[in-house]
Amino acid sequence: MEQTPATPSTLAPRRHFLAGMAGTGLALGAPLILGGPAAAQARTHKIALIGCGGRGRGAVQDSLDAAKILGCQVQVVAMADWFRDRAVNAGKQFGVPEERCYGGPRAYQEVMAGDAEIVMIVGAPLFRPLHLEAAIRAGKHVFMEKPVAVDPPGCRRVIAASEEAKRKGLIIVAGTERRHMHEYRETHQALVVEQQLGKLYGGRISFSIGHMFWTRPINPKTPDDLVRTWQNWQCLSGDHIVEQHVHNIDTALWFCGRPPVSAIGFGGRARRNAGDMYDNFSVDFNFGDGLHIHSVCRQINGCWNWDGQDFVFANGHSNGSDYPKPKTSAIPADQPKGPSDHVQEQIDVLYSVQKGKPLDEARAVAESTAAAVMGRISAYTGKEVFWDEVMGNPDKKPDLYNLALHPTAEEFETGGFDMPTENVVPLPGLAQR
Repeated sequence: MEQTPATPSTLAPRRHFLAGMAGTGLALGAPLILGGPAAAQARTHKIALIGCGGRGRGAVQDSLDAAKILGCQVQVVAMADWFRDRAVNAGKQFGVPEERCYGGPRAYQEVMAGDAEIVMIVGAPLFRPLHLEAAIRAGKHVFMEKPVAVDPPGCRRVIAASEEAKRKGLIIVAGTERRHMHEYRETHQALVVEQQLGKLYGGRISFSIGHMFWTRPINPKTPDDLVRTWQNWQCLSGDHIVEQHVHNIDTALWFCGRPPVSAIGFGGRARRNAGDMYDNFSVDFNFGDGLHIHSVCRQINGCWNWDGQDFVFANGHSNGSDYPKPKTSAIPADQPKGPSDHVQEQIDVLYSVQKGKPLDEARAVAESTAAAVMGRISAYTGKEVFWDEVMGNPDKKPDLYNLALHPTAEEFETGGFDMPTENVVPLPGLAQR
């Protein structure tokens, strides 16, 4: 999701600064926070950004704010984007020399060849499996935005890369915000780990809001056209059930403790007038043992909105963050609470790297992405789609297991592919994917 970029400064914004101090319990005059001698001697983490849009620039600023809270330093050493001018502009914002700002479909390779310790992967979702593989090969720790793929093969590539990262002792943190928020972590500890409300019986999740990114048909003629408007295209974003609603789907998998067995969904297009995506979905996720989660998402103006969860337990219900007191906290005593969910993600990155503590969030976010992909495939085709078909058994339904959206990330690098057609969307009962 695009956001207004923050302007870097020597000190965090006052409201973030005060909230960060409250979360850490440190005094306002602490030299580590204010950049005194102790901070000057603190560890410096070199970071690089791939994907210099609003979310990417925001993630870099969040990392700078997180470093202040943790009493360390962050140095931004490289920028990469499909469009080099955007990388250069982001570099100016964060003090990166122009010669370390790279553009084009292979710009990520320049970043991997550099000296960054941590790489932020924030380009369009289609490219994230390819970029993650390159980062792990290069021995980089990773922050990776959600979702992490657009199709089943991409999800499995991320899981394979996470296994390699574990063997190398590398850290992968995902941008699934709720898993980083202290209120959600403590609620999960109380209700799922400690089972304070008994068995989970069902629930509903929603990301229903107004329209976001589309403007007008562009009838794409070049890869640049597609990348510039990636939020409008299945092949680049996975559709909004994958790109955005993955937050709620991820929370459902987290609280259910497993991926769904199957998905049955429907959806369509009511008012969207660009790209090739739906603007509404409704999916029943069957988790087995009688546990079902109803999922809805919509991007249409002038309608009722709700972004959230409601989980029904034997002895009550929860929105996932209403903070029943766990008997044992899920949060290390020395891990600060940040002023926002995005800053908290970067606190968790730097904290884990500094502590050398294993942290692999890639498998969980890949499974949540795969569940969202299942819902999309079911809505597009009108068929029930099973987890085993897309992520488990390659021989059960090879057409689903091997289903790759085109153009692929590799095809974007080589070029010469057919453009998707504007305003042509899948028809249930006729669509094959």
